[in-house]
Amino acid sequence: MYKLLTLTYDGPVATLTLNRPEVHNAFNVQLIAELHAACEELARDASLRVVVLNGAGPSFCAGADINWMRESLAYSHEENLADAGRLDAMLDALDSLPLAVVASVHGAALGGGVGLLSCCDVVIAAEGTKFGFTEVRLGLLPAVIARYVVPKIGASQARALFVTGQRFDTARALAIGLVHGVVPAAELEASVSRTVAELLRCGPQAIAASKALVRAVCTLPHDEARQYVIEAIAAARTGPEGQEGLKAFLEKRAPGWGEGN
Repeated sequence: MYKLLTLTYDGPVATLTLNRPEVHNAFNVQLIAELHAACEELARDASLRVVVLNGAGPSFCAGADINWMRESLAYSHEENLADAGRLDAMLDALDSLPLAVVASVHGAALGGGVGLLSCCDVVIAAEGTKFGFTEVRLGLLPAVIARYVVPKIGASQARALFVTGQRFDTARALAIGLVHGVVPAAELEASVSRTVAELLRCGPQAIAASKALVRAVCTLPHDEARQYVIEAIAAARTGPEGQEGLKAFLEKRAPGWGEGN
């Protein structure tokens, strides 16, 4: 089904790999469509709990494919609207997955590649990885990904990085909250595996609800957010997973929600 990515399963863990190594996993129309379809497939699978997102070859994702950019020179305004809409729909599908998403990053993550990272819950980067929003150097702007990047790194950092187009290293990526851990390249896979193991100890419904909680608190008006959080904790406490988790804690045993007990 997929030609530009691979999707593999290991029990409750799925690994989604961008697989265009010859162009550093750069986006084109087909890769965006396949990523969107893969996210929809993952969201439908009730047996899954964690998704690992990575890239084959020397880089995680180098942003837009040069041939795609060349083709866009001839796009009409309406075609550009549709093209941007497809990218946003893919990012929204990734951002709203009810599963824990861990990004494993190496080499480079530029432009749309940083957009992908901004839709993940935990991002672990190999030392030496480079990041950047280089669109402004082409007379363009990181418009579609901004909806996901700005909440991740904040308006101040976004303004500085968007307008300069400068590349930055893992130290700055860690400092601004774009990534959550930096490890030697040789330890990247092991670090990701440890993170996955930690996530498997958590209640799957609680993970999904926690992701929805963050989105609600960041987007809803004050009074609606207040009501949302009150109802969310009440629902969690009375729901089967919350009941099991609290009982397991009080009884000093592992909860019964599968792997990672």
